[in-house]
Amino acid sequence: MIPARLGGGFIFMGDFNGAKAMLVHDGKLLTYLRDDKPSIPFPAFWDLPGGGREGEESPLDCVTREIHEEFGLTIEGARLTGRPFPSHQQSGAVSWFFTARLRTLEIAAIRLGDEGQEWRMMPIAEFVDHPRAVAHFRALVAEAAGGFRD
Repeated sequence: MIPARLGGGFIFMGDFNGAKAMLVHDGKLLTYLRDDKPSIPFPAFWDLPGGGREGEESPLDCVTREIHEEFGLTIEGARLTGRPFPSHQQSGAVSWFFTARLRTLEIAAIRLGDEGQEWRMMPIAEFVDHPRAVAHFRALVAEAAGGFRD
């Protein structure tokens, strides 16, 4: 059984593949340009923070670890709200999509990790319409964008 939302004390029960985050500030979301390597999925596409599960970590542990590894940020789990969605990496599997607001000081502290060519605070509408943004995340962002009207 998987709860409809995760964060702020919910307990996760079930298996999952990975987690992504829509981190928003002032109508823009944190994105990064994936490496241009043919060996990875979606080379040179704009993507959201997140990635695959390691070991037995929870969805919340997965997404906070990925945010820290990719951008050097520590986002408290209580600030993140998430829900499962069908994984695009593995048929029949589940991944998690989290949302949270970024603080101005956090944006100033962003440092790109070992993956990706660059990061950008991209206007939400631009990401949703961008031809080189990962298509299935464009749809998730478009669906969640209504909760971030500043």
